[in-house]
Amino acid sequence: MGHRTPLYRNHVEAGAKMADFGGWDMPIHYGSQLDEHHAVRRDAGMFDVSHMRIVDFKGRDVRDLLLLLVSNNVSKLRDAGKALYTCMLNPGGGIIDDLIVYYMQDDWFRLVVNAATADSDLEWIEHHTRKFDEVKVRPRTDMAMIAVQGPNARQKASQALGNIQGGPADTKLLELGVFFGIESGSRFVARTGYTGEDGFEIAMSNEECPGMWNALASTGVTPCGLGARDTLRLEAGMNLYGSDMDESTTPLESGLAWTVAWQPPDRVFIGRAALETQRKSGVQSKLVGLVLLERGVLRGHQKIICGPHGEGEITSGSFSPTLGKSIALARVPAALDIGEECSVVIRGKNLTAQVVQYPFVRNGKSCL
Repeated sequence: MGHRTPLYRNHVEAGAKMADFGGWDMPIHYGSQLDEHHAVRRDAGMFDVSHMRIVDFKGRDVRDLLLLLVSNNVSKLRDAGKALYTCMLNPGGGIIDDLIVYYMQDDWFRLVVNAATADSDLEWIEHHTRKFDEVKVRPRTDMAMIAVQGPNARQKASQALGNIQGGPADTKLLELGVFFGIESGSRFVARTGYTGEDGFEIAMSNEECPGMWNALASTGVTPCGLGARDTLRLEAGMNLYGSDMDESTTPLESGLAWTVAWQPPDRVFIGRAALETQRKSGVQSKLVGLVLLERGVLRGHQKIICGPHGEGEITSGSFSPTLGKSIALARVPAALDIGEECSVVIRGKNLTAQVVQYPFVRNGKSCL
């Protein structure tokens, strides 16, 4: 038996198919992964993401600690609630985790890290925190999180929060900017997500979580499992830790160069020296999108034959319900260009695929 979120009973009572995910018992789907996928693209769906770990950093030196720990520059965060996507690297530039940092106030930052890496992340963080006397790190195991995503997600979530608080829809939430968070009653609501759609991620106490889930359901938000979450994030071209990136790959090889802040040039962050060396020499491989031009399904670890450039491998692949095509993220030789064709080995056959720029889908529309 794995760890269970505060919504475990809700999932079981709703008839969800449960499975292990990073040591957690999580819902894969509630009957139809396809219907759940389309609900997010066309209306609003909700996901239990309470397995993600919220970590609060407080103290006078917290900004200095994060300037060392992450590749992006947290000095850019000056407005309360502003969020920043970034990576935490090892000395060789490999990705320990990808995460979101929220600026709450000068002596308080909040991180949300991946479930599978949470324990090792905390060990790494606490090791480096010892150098900073005025920082306290608090894993928020008392908090849970629900993601509400889709074109109607913000309106329905605002109404649900208003209903819980005994009033109308929270208009402040409807005015919230992208990649900002705000307190709504006892909850922290951020306009972030992992589907390529608009929406919120709502953090609250473990005790409040089942009531929030039920309130969202009463406004017509569809419960969705991790199966739909995976096809949605793949269509949106969003990396999955452990598949599209890990400690053996750098942001420059994983389509995440934009998460590395080179300015100011004198800022020292862990992994910077290795990344600078790689930037000067040039990467040997890169992450690209693939669309299969023949019948078949792209899956992780399938071999790619890239003609004179060599070979590559699919890191994440699936059938895209929105596009009606098989798509993938793949690590290929750096010389392979957008628009070129390659072959994917599927059950002993070489099937033709085209290299494309991802994302594949954004805000419900094809980007191809």
